[in-house]
Amino acid sequence: MIILGISAFYHDSAAALVENGKVRYAAQEERFTRKKNDASFPVHAIRFCLSEAEYSLNDVDAIAYYEKPFLKFERLLETYYAFAPKGFLSFAKAMPVWLTEKLFMKQVIRKHLKNIGALKKLSVPIRFPEHHLSHAASAFYTSPFERSAFLTVDGVGEWATTSFGMADRTEGVRILGELHFPDSPGLFYSSFTYFLGFEVNAGEYKMMGLAPYSNASSKNVQHFVQCIKQHLIDLRPDGSFQLNKAYFAYPVGLRMVNDRQWEKLFACKRRQPDAPLLQVHADLAMAAQLVLEEILLNMLRHVKAQTKARYLCMAGGVALNCVANSVLHAQQVFDDIFIQPAAGDAGGALGAALAVAHIGQNTQPETNHTPFSPYLGVKSSHHNIVQLLRTHHCTYNYIENNDDLMQQTAHHLAANKVVGWFRGRAEFGPRALGNRSILASASHPEMQRTLNLKIKFREGFRPFAPAVCAEDYDTWFEPGKQSYYMQFTGKIKQAKRIPLPGGFEDWSLDEKRQFPKSALPAITHIDYSARIQVVTQEINPDFWNLLQAYKKVSQVGVLINTSFNVKDEPIVNTPEDALACFMKTEMDVLVLENCIIEK
Repeated sequence: MIILGISAFYHDSAAALVENGKVRYAAQEERFTRKKNDASFPVHAIRFCLSEAEYSLNDVDAIAYYEKPFLKFERLLETYYAFAPKGFLSFAKAMPVWLTEKLFMKQVIRKHLKNIGALKKLSVPIRFPEHHLSHAASAFYTSPFERSAFLTVDGVGEWATTSFGMADRTEGVRILGELHFPDSPGLFYSSFTYFLGFEVNAGEYKMMGLAPYSNASSKNVQHFVQCIKQHLIDLRPDGSFQLNKAYFAYPVGLRMVNDRQWEKLFACKRRQPDAPLLQVHADLAMAAQLVLEEILLNMLRHVKAQTKARYLCMAGGVALNCVANSVLHAQQVFDDIFIQPAAGDAGGALGAALAVAHIGQNTQPETNHTPFSPYLGVKSSHHNIVQLLRTHHCTYNYIENNDDLMQQTAHHLAANKVVGWFRGRAEFGPRALGNRSILASASHPEMQRTLNLKIKFREGFRPFAPAVCAEDYDTWFEPGKQSYYMQFTGKIKQAKRIPLPGGFEDWSLDEKRQFPKSALPAITHIDYSARIQVVTQEINPDFWNLLQAYKKVSQVGVLINTSFNVKDEPIVNTPEDALACFMKTEMDVLVLENCIIEK
């Protein structure tokens, strides 16, 4: 049975192809259109999935869309009615699109599919699993578990903002409880993203990276936490909560919060996007992070009490908060936590297809005995790469032997050169995991600054993630959750740390950033943490071999691994994208499969 999964029209549209219950291909639309978080119907992603599998639309047995449009429309109408007359402008803006397009999603989907190819099977069913069911399916059916609890947390689907339940390979997925809009953990966190001058649905990870420049025990952070709990949110022991709607504008407005009320509450002006980052902004980011972690931990304990499960799967946009994930894992409420790499809305396409494939079917899906592979996207041929390089008159060195390629690349990295690394299939999800990566030395003290200013063109406070072979993890990092997908953080080993000097808390944010904190200063965040990718031979043999080659040359088995893109652009998808990114940055070396290009 061939099922095409689709997510679209909110942000980060994607398509996925599932065949006989197995994930074959998946890709985000942004990678093809080059529009960051592209929400349009994933025409290019669908074409890619079908082409790679050598199928046409007429071979597809079912189409799965990642949410129920009528339920979402019901939520919009009831919310506007409840808050009337507030939000009329937002209502007037939203209704024409719904009444002409989104409410008739079957027709919209069929119309877009006609642009892809003739759909002769007009009776092909289009299924609409609920948004949070799609999230749950995306997490469980890619996990290694036979049976587990699940927790899905995001901004909002139809009505649900959070759901939990049980999943079983035989019995399917059962939702046992939900929280409903407008009480949303994701929108609570995004409100602070907005107030701190970052872009909603894109800048949350920036706020997460800013928070450690403060300290959870500082008086200002504790004051902000108290303000949040006293005025913005009512937390309950069972994991539920209620937001004070007087302080939030997102239910019916075009903004996230009521700016003046927040400015008065926190004695701090809303930061404009280009304004300098101050200590007060880091303090507020830390306070929001701490409250989110408390919300999630309460939920976790409630899920455990209700399900008695040993294992937990998580999905939804909030599950991309790797700092919170690590706090949850450290509490050991569950024996293990699994989070697949595309936990946000792009993964909804994958989950919708998996839900249709498995839930309510007579067949019992097999447990995954090998780790879920995120390498589901575009792969380029040697012929296409050579043709591209010749067209652009690029001088390149073709290295036929893979071991020689790894050795040469390792020597470039050991010489503190920045390498664009393009090999194999593109990753599915928001993070580069060794196939569309920018790589550099983790031990060079200036590399973090160099990458941010000269390569990525982004804010200087942003940390970089390390990649390390599983065999070398204990050499550099404290014991903790090891993730193939950068979904958890870990701490630098005590023996590798450099003690912080006296008065460090009073330094400026940039002074704090510049101080080297460990033997791996380029990947060590201000609190000695790092968002670690653990690499194995099984899941990515090429990247594992490169790390091993680099270790032999440098005696350091850790590399910076950041996504192959610049600020406000998607990760590169094709050799053309990679070459263009290479040429407009100060990268030193580009590896396109077995071709090495040097500046």
